[in-house]
Amino acid sequence: GGGACSGRQRPRSRLAAAVHYNVGCLCQEVAEDKDIQFSKQTIAAISEITFRQCEIFAKDLEMFARHAKRSTINLDDVKLLARRSRSLEKYITQKAEELVLNNLEQKERKKKKSGTTKGKRTSEEQMEPIGAESEDSNMA
Repeated sequence: GGGACSGRQRPRSRLAAAVHYNVGCLCQEVAEDKDIQFSKQTIAAISEITFRQCEIFAKDLEMFARHAKRSTINLDDVKLLARRSRSLEKYITQKAEELVLNNLEQKERKKKKSGTTKGKRTSEEQMEPIGAESEDSNMA
């Protein structure tokens, strides 16, 4: 199969490797914070369980969308997935509300720019940091 020597890994292998790497980083943070150690076998087991759970989540999200006769997974599907974890559902709802507010603010800024200023920018618009509009686009 698509090992490291072949130059190209299969998508599952790349994803599994990314999950394993991030689990390792999180375990390292916890180990330093709590002054404990994680064996390589423990990190591998947590990685495998995490990857399998993500596969289950992906299938569930796909089925929720399909049940609603949609081909696109949306926020309602994610909320339905998180329904058994109150804290996760609360976090997802909070992040979704933040995204809605950010999108509304961006639309308002665009209206101001294209509307009454006729080419002249207000001092507030000039102060806007570069890349501010796309900052949260990866959060979805």
